[in-house]
Amino acid sequence: MKILIDMNLSPVWVQYFAENAFVSKHWSEIGKANDPDKVIFEYAKQNGFVVFTHDLDFGAILAATNAKAPSVFQIRSQNLLPEAIGPTVLKCFHDYAGFLNSGCLITLFDQKSRIRLLPLN
Repeated sequence: MKILIDMNLSPVWVQYFAENAFVSKHWSEIGKANDPDKVIFEYAKQNGFVVFTHDLDFGAILAATNAKAPSVFQIRSQNLLPEAIGPTVLKCFHDYAGFLNSGCLITLFDQKSRIRLLPLN
């Protein structure tokens, strides 16, 4: 599983994921900071990435397009840094790996999560 970290999350997540055996890239390594979410969404879909974000727009794109990919993992928390929520994020990635590989939307609310399979409609 490859993780594409959205611009609204810190690039420190790349190192955190690497230290925990996940391949990831921050969007700043690939595109421009002001690229529309649709561009990031399509890149993730074409290149087999899970979108890791704090942005609700990716869930809206999934719903509006009835897409089966890419999977989206959205964080709904006040503290978005790995030292605060990293272990919970990793647990979700491990627990839901099969769903993430098949297509899903995961929302993590601090210490609890919700999963919806794709397509959303």
